[in-house]
Amino acid sequence: MVNYLWGGMILVSIVVAGAQGNIEVITSSMFDSAEKAVSVAISLLSIMAFWLGFMKIIEKSGLINIIQVILKPLAFFLFPQVPRNHPAMNAILMNMSANLLGMGNAATPFGIKAMEEMQKLNSRPEEATDEMCTFLAVNTSSLTLVPTTVIALRAATGSLNPAEIIGTTIVATFVSTFMALLFDRILRKRNRQEG
Repeated sequence: MVNYLWGGMILVSIVVAGAQGNIEVITSSMFDSAEKAVSVAISLLSIMAFWLGFMKIIEKSGLINIIQVILKPLAFFLFPQVPRNHPAMNAILMNMSANLLGMGNAATPFGIKAMEEMQKLNSRPEEATDEMCTFLAVNTSSLTLVPTTVIALRAATGSLNPAEIIGTTIVATFVSTFMALLFDRILRKRNRQEG
């Protein structure tokens, strides 16, 4: 669907430029944009390499294990039907830790693994369990302390202070996670009353 939207916008811009007799603007804009995209991508590579290396240091130093220990009580509360020593709980904790540190790319495989392991616990495989829905809400809203990808993008596009968004990111992701969990609980309660 998004491809159709982008394709439609490109087509409309070409038609409007042609109707106004400014078709040369399209050609120059295409080449300028392609040049900027390559420039941003190359600068983004170095910044992402730095942050991924930094996150690897956090992982190797054991800080991620400390974060997991801190998150365990929350995970046990949010996912009461998942056994504490089950592989699903480990995958959930790894996903939450990676999201907390802004490592979205590292969080994705753990999220997939968590869903696969929770599906093994599901007595009705054609329906998602309450825990699966809660995990989806937590993973999608994901409280983030260090938004590494956004910081890298801001640095690559010339921001004077790319890390200035950390405070607002913490507030925004806290609110989004709180609201996701609130609505998860409300809908869970409503479904139990209807069922």
